[in-house]
This record gives sequence, structure tokens and C-alpha cells, in this order.
Amino acid sequence: MANSNSNSTSNSGDSASQSQGSEKSFLASAQETVAGAVDATVQAVKDHPVAAAAVAAGAAAAVGGAVYAATQLGSEKESSSKK
Repeated sequence: MANSNSNSTSNSGDSASQSQGSEKSFLASAQETVAGAVDATVQAVKDHPVAAAAVAAGAAAAVGGAVYAATQLGSEKESSSKK
């Protein structure tokens, strides 16, 4: 009976060390994926700089439009509450 308890305790310790190993491999895998994506993005910008500039301008316009719309919605609420 004492042996079965010690075995179950040692097995739970093994699973904890295995989960730590899988976390390290997960983080390493995620880091490699992000590094690959960054490298691909840099290469795409080098190959097509005009397209990259167009995408950046479109993203800036979208953010600017969202900010403008949010300020307009905010001002409508303030003006209707003042009336």
C-alpha cells in the first residue's frame, strides 16, 4: 500500500515537469511563429513598398474615421442632454 501511494505521488510530479516542458515548447513555438511573421512582413514591405504605404494610409484613415465618428456621437449626446 505504501508503494502505491509513493508511485502516485511521483507520477504527479512527473506530470508537473511535463507541463512545464510543454509550456516552454509552446512559448518557443509561439516565438518562432512571431519571428517568421515579422520576417515575412519585412520582406513583403521591401518587395512592394507602394502597396505597404497604401495599406498604412488606409489603416490610418479607418482609425481617423472611427475617432471622428466617436466624437460626433459624443457631441450629439451632450447637445441633446443640454436641451
